[in-house]
Amino acid sequence: MAEVHSSAVDRPSAEIVRHPEPRRLTFALLAGLVVVMLLSLGIGAVPIPLSSIAESLAAGVGAPVAVDRTIQSIVLQIRLPRIVLAVVVGMALAASGTVFQGLFRNPMADPYIIGVSGGAALGATTAIVLGVTLSVAGLSAVTLLAFGGALLVTVLVYRLAWFRQDVVPEHLLLAGVAVGAFLAAIISALQFASSGNIQQVVFWLMGGFSGRTWEHVWLAFPYVIAGYAVARYFARDLNLLLLGDETARSLGVSAASSRRWLIAAGALMAAAAVAVSGLIGFVGLVVPHLVRLITGPDHRRLLPAATLAGGITLLLADTVARTILSPTEIPVGIVTAGLGAPFFLYLLRKNRSRTYWS
Repeated sequence: MAEVHSSAVDRPSAEIVRHPEPRRLTFALLAGLVVVMLLSLGIGAVPIPLSSIAESLAAGVGAPVAVDRTIQSIVLQIRLPRIVLAVVVGMALAASGTVFQGLFRNPMADPYIIGVSGGAALGATTAIVLGVTLSVAGLSAVTLLAFGGALLVTVLVYRLAWFRQDVVPEHLLLAGVAVGAFLAAIISALQFASSGNIQQVVFWLMGGFSGRTWEHVWLAFPYVIAGYAVARYFARDLNLLLLGDETARSLGVSAASSRRWLIAAGALMAAAAVAVSGLIGFVGLVVPHLVRLITGPDHRRLLPAATLAGGITLLLADTVARTILSPTEIPVGIVTAGLGAPFFLYLLRKNRSRTYWS
């Protein structure tokens, strides 16, 4: 058995030696993220020089520096929470997409495949149409009901896919698609019945970060961290699940247990992201696909790299969304779809003969 284990584990390792060294790649992505965040802080209707950004950030942590209060407010209370939230959501979507693409062994899978988007959309639409004004810790009813709806529908789909003490991936996929279609019909009916709020519903469904505050960051952040920690812990198991359940079990992996944990982690990250940002497509689909071309299929390398790349990608998209037609702001979901779809088609055409899971 030891020989089988060594052979199975060493063979993938031999195939990924050509890929970039993980620490260098992580450092490069972290450096890129910091640079993009600083650039995004300075870009907007009111351009802010880097020196003023540094002074505002220093004053925000209690340093005794002289700073323009207006600029400090713009940096710390308007742009910084939005930027941090865009990074957190981008990381969550990319990490969730990486997990689901590995679980389904399908590079076309994305975080919404198990009904997360449908549940969140129904919760948010219900709050908007019914005019619910509940607010908890500064969070609106739209955000709270979106998060609750995403989690409830995820649990429902999970139970529908349960068969003989395990979750069947094919059943999970079909249940997610079916439940998502049913929820889309309900959402359409709600929009039809309440035309007065339809613009607000459509704007939320397009996704964006307009008006987001630190409260939205604190809502999403703990769940994203928890989901990522679980996914990272089971990254090796996810590698072995790619070889099939029987092979994974022969190498000491509890396939059913690992799959449940990974599904829960991916769904939790996606639910937290959708609740605070609305529906933002293609980040969870394109980013893992692209990063896999660089790192290879080993999820111990792929997951951290895709997570950081997701944060960078969505922050860049949001910066474009709020500045390209300034002072008018367009939903970031339009930007990610408009840029992501053609780029993804290009990748598919260029790499259609490539094997992703070997």
